[in-house]
Amino acid sequence: MTPIATAPNDRGPRNHAVEVRGIVKTFGATRALDGVDLTVREGTVLGLLGPNGAGKTTLVRILSTLMKPDAGTAVVGGYDVLRQPKQLRRTIGLTGQYASVDELLSGYENLYLIGRLLDLSAKESKARAGELLERFSLTEAAKRPAKTYSGGMRRRLDLAASMIGRPKVLYLDEPTTGLDPRTRNEVWDEVQRMVAEGSTVLLTTQYMEEAEQLAHELTVIDRGRVIAAGGIEELKTQVGGQTLQVRPLHPAELPEMARCLHEAGVAATFSADTGLLSVQLTGEDQLTAVVGVLGTRGFGIAGIDTKLPSLDEVFLAITGKPSAPAAPILDKEPVA
Repeated sequence: MTPIATAPNDRGPRNHAVEVRGIVKTFGATRALDGVDLTVREGTVLGLLGPNGAGKTTLVRILSTLMKPDAGTAVVGGYDVLRQPKQLRRTIGLTGQYASVDELLSGYENLYLIGRLLDLSAKESKARAGELLERFSLTEAAKRPAKTYSGGMRRRLDLAASMIGRPKVLYLDEPTTGLDPRTRNEVWDEVQRMVAEGSTVLLTTQYMEEAEQLAHELTVIDRGRVIAAGGIEELKTQVGGQTLQVRPLHPAELPEMARCLHEAGVAATFSADTGLLSVQLTGEDQLTAVVGVLGTRGFGIAGIDTKLPSLDEVFLAITGKPSAPAAPILDKEPVA
């Protein structure tokens, strides 16, 4: 495949901010990436999901020019990762799995220095540093050396550093691991703000809540291969379709309701713990048929609802592995 790349002053409008075709990367006998294809539309968030060791971080490192692929092509913001790495680096921001701030500098100095390295003026670097310190609740600690920060504070500073240059493409590699819920929400708000302003985000995460909150589309990889891709609702429908949930007026009737549906040719399950009868819907008319059967038999119904499988259930169905816990471990900050 011919790399899609042109000179900076020749670039026109693009539908995709990131285009990956046939990327392969091996480490000895291990094939970390095995022909990955992936696209990220401009101004959107793509959630890259997969179990530990799936190849997510390896792909991010290749797309940020920190590692060379063995085969395939990748173009980010119109720049080829192999042929135009210097130009590409000026269009991206990166937050890896571990904070990489200069611990001898203060929080403000870290951000100001990065702004200047990105060719922002002194005035703009100062303003942008102050803005991000406030957004990530680091203003009070702005003048303290980063080595005195807690792990969560260093993480927030690292996230701020990746955003200071308002990158066109931002890579977030499991960005909220170890953050408390309030800080997670601050990160989510900032990501959404940047996307609203035109940035594109490639987000790797194992937190399904985070993917559902931020991502417009998902790509799932496992053992170095893409095994599913599409919109969140699309994947939910493909994996399990809708489930009809019936709450009876009298929970003791759940077994009898399930038996009556079974006799009518409808597979139903029930849970005494939740007090719900569940039917996997396989057609548009099945909901009406279920309600008709139960009504004809005289069962009282307190409520009816339909639901798609959760993203956790989708992830488990696709990969056969559970996702990470819903909330990261809290990180206590030291007293200022």
